[in-house]
Order: sequence, then C-alpha cells, then structure tokens
Amino acid sequence: MELAQVLGHVSQEQLPVLEGLCQAAQLELTARPRTGITPEDCGTAFLLGGAWLALAGLAGGTCTSGTRFTARSVTIQEPDSSQHQERAAALRLQAETVMAPYLQDRGFVFQGVDG
Repeated sequence: MELAQVLGHVSQEQLPVLEGLCQAAQLELTARPRTGITPEDCGTAFLLGGAWLALAGLAGGTCTSGTRFTARSVTIQEPDSSQHQERAAALRLQAETVMAPYLQDRGFVFQGVDG
C-alpha cells in the first residue's frame, strides 16, 4: 500500500479506497502464479505489480463524464473518462509485464502440434 501511495501520489482521502484495491490486487496475483511459484519467489516484482494493479483500479474508478461548468468568469472542466480508462489500462499492462515471468499465461498460447 505504501508503494502504491508513493507511485500514484495518492491523497489521504483516497487511502481507504487504495487499501481495498491493494487487497484485491494481492488476491488476484496470488491466484495466478505458475505452478510452484509463491509470492515470495517473485521478490519485489510482486509488490510492484500489486501496487500498479491497485493504481489501475483507482484510475479506472475515477471516471467522469467530461463535464464542464461555468459560473461567471470561472470555468471548471473535468477530463473525460477515456483518459482515466487509458491510464488504468497502462497501469494494468505495467503490472502484467513485471509479473509475466511468474504468472500463468492468459489468452492465446502457441503450442506445437505433431504432424
């Protein structure tokens, strides 16, 4: 959680949400190791991957509709949700990349065929 807080510049108000996301990231990563691999075998990659997964959840959860509000001479504009979704996807990719040597393959895998 401390690593995620530092990497993501997470505010104090977001800490309760980040804690839950860190717990979810830990559960996800411990459920996906290759046979015979433990979280301890991953070393710091486990912590870094978990932090990035938690930050991906935090980024994805802050989606807005891209609203704009003007009152007299002051305008407040929130970014649209696509920016948050792109950031969340990039953080998840970072987590998957750092943990790739330790996790089971997901998706398409080539396999040799006798013939």
